Amino acid sequence: MATQIEGSTLLEATWTIIPLGLFLVMFVWGSVLYFRIYTPPPNAMNIYVVGKQWMWKAEHPGGQHEINSLHIPIGKPIQLTLISQDVFHSFSIPAFRVKREAIPGRYTTVWFEATEPGTYHLFCTQYCGTQHSGMIGDIVVLTPENYKKWLTESTSGVSLAQNGERLFASLSCNACHNGQPDSRGPSLANVYGSKLTLTSGSPVLVDEGYLRQAILNPSAHITQGYAPIMPTYQGQISEEGLISLVEYIKNLSSNYRVQQTLNASDLLPESPDKAPGKAPGASAQGVAKP
Repeated sequence: MATQIEGSTLLEATWTIIPLGLFLVMFVWGSVLYFRIYTPPPNAMNIYVVGKQWMWKAEHPGGQHEINSLHIPIGKPIQLTLISQDVFHSFSIPAFRVKREAIPGRYTTVWFEATEPGTYHLFCTQYCGTQHSGMIGDIVVLTPENYKKWLTESTSGVSLAQNGERLFASLSCNACHNGQPDSRGPSLANVYGSKLTLTSGSPVLVDEGYLRQAILNPSAHITQGYAPIMPTYQGQISEEGLISLVEYIKNLSSNYRVQQTLNASDLLPESPDKAPGKAPGASAQGVAKP
């Protein structure tokens, strides 16, 4: 007759609890690191990067533009908002352990903080066509003093938000989004970062991606209480123009500025002799050309 052998409750509890504890420690540790990597600090400086066969185009908030190069200061968190203009690309800085995909039609973000001045290699690590190997560049890390000097020497004279304001007026966006009680479109003042309720009843967070999609495909993002009368601007605004419009709306804290530009001609480019203090060529950039 078989002998019944009883197990050890203490032993079974030990080999269950200890691995479970180790798993939970690793899970919490990994979660903390994950959110730290994917959540930029509040004081991060945002720079837009557009991938295009076969180049990287960087758009700084102050209006500085770079191709296959990116100048940044040391000791400052840098957030990159990436998007592709054609096919999938992958923005990679091996020295910083940074790699993020640039996807057509959607913003992705990554952040890092450089600690040593120098020049570092930039690569595209996603095969994107016949000249993929030539889609390279440099990350130039400068001291704060040299970075300020570079900003001064490289300025185009018009910030992204200022160029966005000109586009906003030239496209007659202010005819509907003017903050008036009888306006046909919702107020855009302080809309960035807020939550809107769509006609479907679902709430949506207004971030860069939402603003971009609302410009290109407005019928899919109708704010509750308003009619679907906004036309699409798909194909009419370049990716750089969309970035400028998004930056303008992000910085729009009141309707006062919108109401001052109801006449679009007020913000359209003037000839240099009629616009004292403005650099030649400081016209609105971003309307797509046929």
